[in-house]
Amino acid sequence: MRRSAAGRRKPPAVIALLSAAAGPILFCSASAQVPPQLGGSPMEDVISAMTLEEKVRLLVGMGMGIDLPGVPAQDPADAATPEKVPGAAGRTHAIPRLGIPSLTLSDGPAGVRIAPVREGDAGRTYYATAFPVATLLASTWDTAVVRSVGAAIGDEAREYGVDILLAPAMNIHRNPLGGRNFEYYSEDPLVSGRIAAAFVDGVESEGVGTSIKHFVANNQEFNRMMLNTVVGERALREIYLKGFQIAVETAQPWTVMSSYNLLDGTYTSQSRELLRGVLRDEWGFDGFVMSDWFGGRDPVAQTNAGNDVLMPGTTSQTEAILAAVADGALAEAQLDENVAHVLSIVVRSPTFRHYAYKERPDLEGHALVARRAATEGMVLLKNDAGTLPLAGVHPVALFGNAGYQLIVGGSGSGDVNEAYSVSLARGLEAAGYALDAALGEGYASYLAEQEANRAAPQTLRAPPPIPEMPVEATRIQRAAGAADVAVVTLGRNSGEFEDRSTEADFDLTDTEHALLRDVARTFHAAGKKVVVVMNIAGVTEVASWRDGVDAILLAWQPGQEGGNAIADILSGKANPSGKLASTFPVAYADVPSAGTFPGKPLPGHEDDAPDAIFGIPSEVVYDEGIYVGYRYYDAFGVEPAYPFGYGLSYTDFGYGDLALSAASFEAEIRVTVTVTNVGPVAGREVVEVYVRAPDGGMDKPERELKAFAKTELLPPGGSQTLAFRLTAADLASFDADRGAWVAAAGRYTVDVGASSRDIRQGASFSLDRERTVRAAHVSLAPGASPNERKPARR
Repeated sequence: MRRSAAGRRKPPAVIALLSAAAGPILFCSASAQVPPQLGGSPMEDVISAMTLEEKVRLLVGMGMGIDLPGVPAQDPADAATPEKVPGAAGRTHAIPRLGIPSLTLSDGPAGVRIAPVREGDAGRTYYATAFPVATLLASTWDTAVVRSVGAAIGDEAREYGVDILLAPAMNIHRNPLGGRNFEYYSEDPLVSGRIAAAFVDGVESEGVGTSIKHFVANNQEFNRMMLNTVVGERALREIYLKGFQIAVETAQPWTVMSSYNLLDGTYTSQSRELLRGVLRDEWGFDGFVMSDWFGGRDPVAQTNAGNDVLMPGTTSQTEAILAAVADGALAEAQLDENVAHVLSIVVRSPTFRHYAYKERPDLEGHALVARRAATEGMVLLKNDAGTLPLAGVHPVALFGNAGYQLIVGGSGSGDVNEAYSVSLARGLEAAGYALDAALGEGYASYLAEQEANRAAPQTLRAPPPIPEMPVEATRIQRAAGAADVAVVTLGRNSGEFEDRSTEADFDLTDTEHALLRDVARTFHAAGKKVVVVMNIAGVTEVASWRDGVDAILLAWQPGQEGGNAIADILSGKANPSGKLASTFPVAYADVPSAGTFPGKPLPGHEDDAPDAIFGIPSEVVYDEGIYVGYRYYDAFGVEPAYPFGYGLSYTDFGYGDLALSAASFEAEIRVTVTVTNVGPVAGREVVEVYVRAPDGGMDKPERELKAFAKTELLPPGGSQTLAFRLTAADLASFDADRGAWVAAAGRYTVDVGASSRDIRQGASFSLDRERTVRAAHVSLAPGASPNERKPARR
């Protein structure tokens, strides 16, 4: 049964922390009148000793010293307070008399984002490692590798004085044109949740907090701060909330960041049903919730909903909350609850524990972590006739802007200020390959000229892309005569504030098509191979040109060591083992959300002049329901260019001995399968476990991913048996009418394979009766749900 707001769980019991790391306990004499101290007194005493102004001060950040239209000015006192970490994203207020320090928050999905140089400190730099973007990390399907990346980022954050990393970002790849998809993991919530949990575990193993974001249904940049997302409750819970649930229940991140958008008419940061009913009551979250920067419109509603900290904080928010308490619109008891959430995290922070950060992290060691992660997540899409690896040392003709100017990562808050980046040209040379020098000189001259004339980027936005250099036929002919192989790079970037377009972004430009066509024609005429390296931020069109080339390596945005990592794959030093965590469609029109993405202005607002920060009132309807990504392509029989979970290797793997622990489900089913390397070189394989539900009852996708694992490095002939566990929750779907997760009775099929379209082994079991697995505490879609397309069973 769902509980009413009045019957929900009360805040956790007040916490009394006596930490040696917090310094000596202060004993108060009657004459000294020393106030309670955080860490040395029960937390309830500290909260009781706080003035109303101090409570509100703790719940509203210190502002942001940026000069943009529509951004409230920073409080002069806060602006005059020196930053502990220049370039960090935000700070909370300190209350020194009660022993409460200020926390420093930094952006960081791909590495710690802080200022690399500091005024008055010309002798030092403060660079951070640029790791591969989240989409590449998800393509590793390797939680151990992702945890190692998280630990390295956590170490850098701690050593630079940061308390909380504003990462991981884990919104679903609903549509390939999402501007921030590179910051996100996958179209699938299980992959997103498990990879995010590994990242959180890694960061927090170093004593630094994380903030999983953006909670929830923030899947486009279009008018993101005034966009109402309309989504049915089943799709919301099964697709868009599920990954967050996995991360919270598995890794317990210190904080959660609410998103900019409205959800079915209410800002997420103002939804008590979402922030209290789901996040705390259903999932057991025990940290604090912060808003996205300048997110939400009503600070009183946000505070009352359980959005504990408003970031970056404005004076008008402080004034509004104080006035609401004064006139009885906001209970001080609610502030006490929010303050308790914040203080429970403050006492865990490096700053509270007086960590002596050195500002000298192991950047060399972390570069190796970045390089390894990049090789593990690159996906080999095509490899005709064993084109790759490039055996021996070949003269290489390297074409494409991105071959000489690596796109390390996306723009905006997901960017990193790294000390260097390794281009593919440098990576190939370091691996022993000779490059066509004349071709390289041509690209160097062109890129320098373009850079000199390129407009400066707006704040947090990527600079305008440099058009692909046209290459004359005579230059290609000379290159084909001198080199043994052509490597053509395709580059794409994206970032905050703007979604991608189909023209000249998802689709190739005319210049890129001409380059691929002319290089392939000329090199093939000379009996030589053509390899394409895709250095891209998100899914792009491949079907129109892939047949004309011999091999395709999807390198994503691989971080600062990208050139070396790509060379490791091309040379065979590393065997590619990445798999797609998002489907590549044949054409954009095939995408299930193509007709509704990114949304449209609300009636009457089509001609509004957009607010510089907030945009204009808009709406997007998720009418595809649960049929996102492979769930749609597989159920509707739409052929993708490359399916979810797909990826080639330089070796081959056999699957055998699939076994289930029982023929009938009781408490769980254990699945075991043996994978054998039946090819010529050592390699790793991602094993994907899908479940097909029985017919009847709620409509279901053709199959859904329920477990995955990556083998160890198997030598030729080597085998490994992998074990997986399926619970009743893995069989359940959300029944919005009953407000519960329900597993239908009937026969279930376990499909084990190398992609959603490449099933190698299958077995089945029965569930003798319907089971209600978990009841929801609240309804998240009280209004009418959008119509969800249902495929005909095949």
